[in-house]
Amino acid sequence: MNSLVLTLTEALRYRGGIGQWSWILHRVSGLGVVLFLTLHVIDTSWAVFYPGLYEEAIAAYQSPLFTLGEFALVACVVYHAYNGIRIVIFDFQPRWWKHQQRAAFAVLGLTAVTLVPVFALMLIEVIDHYGHSPFVLGLDRVLLAQAPFAVGIVVAIIGAVLLSGLVGLVTGGGEAGGRAGSKFERFWWSFMRVSGVLILPLVFGHLVLMHVVQGVFALTEAGSTIIGTRGLLNVSGTATEFVLARWNTSLAGPTAGVGLWKLYDIGLLLLVTVHGFNGLRYVLTDYTTDKPMLRRAATYLTLIAGVVLLVVGGAALLAGIEPTALDMACHAQEELGKTLSEFCQARIGG
Repeated sequence: MNSLVLTLTEALRYRGGIGQWSWILHRVSGLGVVLFLTLHVIDTSWAVFYPGLYEEAIAAYQSPLFTLGEFALVACVVYHAYNGIRIVIFDFQPRWWKHQQRAAFAVLGLTAVTLVPVFALMLIEVIDHYGHSPFVLGLDRVLLAQAPFAVGIVVAIIGAVLLSGLVGLVTGGGEAGGRAGSKFERFWWSFMRVSGVLILPLVFGHLVLMHVVQGVFALTEAGSTIIGTRGLLNVSGTATEFVLARWNTSLAGPTAGVGLWKLYDIGLLLLVTVHGFNGLRYVLTDYTTDKPMLRRAATYLTLIAGVVLLVVGGAALLAGIEPTALDMACHAQEELGKTLSEFCQARIGG
């Protein structure tokens, strides 16, 4: 903890060091993306397992608080991606290191150039949505809905610390994972660079489709076209139908074979989860180098969290869809107090 406080205080005192600020921004943006990834994977799995909870989660995402968070998320993703490419280039071409300062400024400039039109398009959708006096979930309910995630994170931290203490007693305090310079760590060093490049088209594709072309507000727009589904409509106006229709769409048609978007999301889930939580491991272990038990706990925490997300997300992507999913989604919207589509009115009325 002292190391973390020292990093923050010294960063605030630092003057004129673009390299230092790039390092800090890369870590902060990465942590922001990992936090959202955790929420997003678990919430999206509810479209399959608990449609009612998913409708409430999307209602929270459509609130002003999460709308601001969405802009911050997009900024984090864009900066982290561009700066990651800068890191990869200099790692494999160290003779170009003399240009790192200009490259760091170029990353900031490219991020700004990218975000201006993206934010403009997102803002147009936000203004249009809130200009029509939409349903807005109360801030108290939005915050309350995040309580299980906060509790889960605290429980995971406590569990990792206890596990680390138990392992320390059994092994005599040996470290988890490999030491710096080991084959284990060299593998992860290479993986982070290679996966970072592979992730780019997947992440930017998802970002454009789901945050710019058809944002979060479109998920519950009855009668709207569901992007990437050969013209299928969201008849019920539920977020559940939006997700399930996309996951059922394949190259051969909406119901034939493995869903095209399932394959896309499986690749995205695998790469982003492993990349993100290994990056989180780097951050946490950097600040626990002099505390072996906490260093082990950091490794266990990121390992367990990554595995849980892969299992939950993978199970949702591979699971069959319950015939009653849309009925449950419609009932959830009714309980939220939203104006129901004709489809949902008929289902509930029937």
